[in-house]
Amino acid sequence: MNTSQQTFSLQEYLEELRPLINVDCGTLTTEGIEVIAQQMADKYLDMGWYVKRVDCGIAGTGLEVRNNPDSKDIDVLLIGHMDTVFPVGTVAARPMTVDEKHAYGPGVSDMKSGLLNVVYALRDMDKSTLDKLSICICMNPDEEIGSLHSETWLKSVAVNAKHVLVAEAARADGSLVKARKGMARYRLTFSGKAAHAGNDPQSGRSAITEMANWILGINALTNFESGTTLNVGVVKGGAGANIVPDHAEAVVDVRFWDNDEYADADAKIRAMAETPFVDGVAITIDREAHKPSMVPTKKTEALMALVEESGKELGIDIKWQEVGGGSDANLTAVLGIPTLDGLGPAGAGFHSADEYLELDTIEPRIQLLKRVLTKLAN
Repeated sequence: MNTSQQTFSLQEYLEELRPLINVDCGTLTTEGIEVIAQQMADKYLDMGWYVKRVDCGIAGTGLEVRNNPDSKDIDVLLIGHMDTVFPVGTVAARPMTVDEKHAYGPGVSDMKSGLLNVVYALRDMDKSTLDKLSICICMNPDEEIGSLHSETWLKSVAVNAKHVLVAEAARADGSLVKARKGMARYRLTFSGKAAHAGNDPQSGRSAITEMANWILGINALTNFESGTTLNVGVVKGGAGANIVPDHAEAVVDVRFWDNDEYADADAKIRAMAETPFVDGVAITIDREAHKPSMVPTKKTEALMALVEESGKELGIDIKWQEVGGGSDANLTAVLGIPTLDGLGPAGAGFHSADEYLELDTIEPRIQLLKRVLTKLAN
């Protein structure tokens, strides 16, 4: 079941990684997600672990894996996601390939290798050490859209956890992630009244004029010094230049370090809808995604020290980064649980055709995860 100190074979690892990469499993591609979920479930069942399937609605299947299902308390919660950002057809166009230094392919570092590293670390751990820990691994199907359908489940598990480790990829330079910006995404819909722009413009109520005022108002909420940024990234509206537009839409991305400052910005955005700039235009605000910021606490700093000590013992120089993108680490950090991210092997080019995995970081990161878990057990 858990034989310790197996010899690591990069070739065997890559052959086990390949079927996880060569599946179209973008978020909401539930058939592909199911293929990944089945592969991951089989790996843990082969190790004698307990696997529970979790219904995440339209996003598909999540997996909750435990070595001690009767324990309410969880010593370590490991989190990873099974979805990618890539559309159906990506695998046919560029399946997994390998050269001397890198592996390439959709999701190779974000984050199939992270999922597999967790398996390798747990497979290779001494059974007597594992028996001292209550471990849970949650794998969700929708992280790339903000874990909209798995957030409630993840948080319900995390509230019983003492530590959370997220196996997203380490940065290209090997850095782990100690802090992540929070994020929110809004869809704003503006409903006005159409009229002929030549014959009767005064009877119209321009949704685009309203939206233009909102863009300026939203831009004014950005504070580069504190790191709260708002970006109107998508706009659309209107049916013709000779028609006063009765419909417009905008999509806004918000990033922030300070959760209170974000709450203030959110309140201001909602207040704008109460007093339209153009009389007679109605505004609908849909917050489509939200993740609070992940900022280290004293408990997190103690966990960081343990990771640094583990790295030192293995000859791995541990560096930390604060990054602008969100992950599931944000969801658990806001609960006050010590949470660290970037425990997977190093990679870069996430969400692009240039995504790659650094081959020489795979085994060291497996060893690092094993060492951290062993220290937590003792």
